[in-house]
Amino acid sequence: MLFAKLYILQPQIKQTFEPELLAILHFIYRLTVLESGATYGAQLQNLKYRNEKQHWGGLQSITKDSPLTTFQKFAYIAMTVGGQYIWIRISRLVIAQGWSELSEDDPRNIFWKVLQKVENIYKTVSLLNFLIFLYDGKYSTLTDRILSIRLVYARRIMNRQVSFEFLNRQLVWHAFTEFLLFIMPLINLRKLKNLLKRKLLPESYFRSNLLDFLPTHICAICHENQSASNASAVISSKVHNPYETNCGHKYCYFCIKTKLLQEGGTWQCLRCGAEVKEIKRLLEKLVEEEEENDRTNKGKQPAR
Repeated sequence: MLFAKLYILQPQIKQTFEPELLAILHFIYRLTVLESGATYGAQLQNLKYRNEKQHWGGLQSITKDSPLTTFQKFAYIAMTVGGQYIWIRISRLVIAQGWSELSEDDPRNIFWKVLQKVENIYKTVSLLNFLIFLYDGKYSTLTDRILSIRLVYARRIMNRQVSFEFLNRQLVWHAFTEFLLFIMPLINLRKLKNLLKRKLLPESYFRSNLLDFLPTHICAICHENQSASNASAVISSKVHNPYETNCGHKYCYFCIKTKLLQEGGTWQCLRCGAEVKEIKRLLEKLVEEEEENDRTNKGKQPAR
């Protein structure tokens, strides 16, 4: 949210000072470790850090948890906040100046290769630490293992009142949204809308909206799609590549084919209201119209 506000005010601030802003936010978040020995999120989960060095060997059975030392607290903040900030800044510097594209003997290129190896080693060791954590449940991160600090229950015995009302409501809404995402692509909303209109509205409504008054050379679908304020609606609505429906009316191939696909194979004719199921191309009429247009154009040519 903070980055969004800064981006609105000055987009360059986010790009330039993003590492510093993240470091400040992480530092504020980690300050709770100095005061209570646990992060805010850990406290919400009834967890706290303890000094695992005081529980090694024969001291593991001690019921009282040893608090973190001052060194462990400050070292934890320095490693989680300062270490991440330094790594981001160095990586940005190397990428911005293109050290990876320099010659093999250049010290900067060698430094870039060392960074890559260090990063790969860190990722590998982190993965191994995570696998060990899944096995024994002690150190969740490398920082915890290096500093010998471990998350344990702050209060081992608690009386909890568990309410499943919120959980049940979330499960119901999740299942409902998943069902909608599955079923919506299978429903033809346009066809359903037209079906409801035919069932609920009277026939007089459809008769009043029929476009049988249009000339035959005008595509009723094109005319319907045109804006009412468009003065050239009739001119731009002429039939192109005409196809005839089973009710005998003429439409553009693209228009009528699109309607049939949208409606699921059947469609109500805009001129007569009949159910359109089949279309065929007007080959003979198309040839006649072309010949008539040729004769008209020849008649309009000026005499020499």
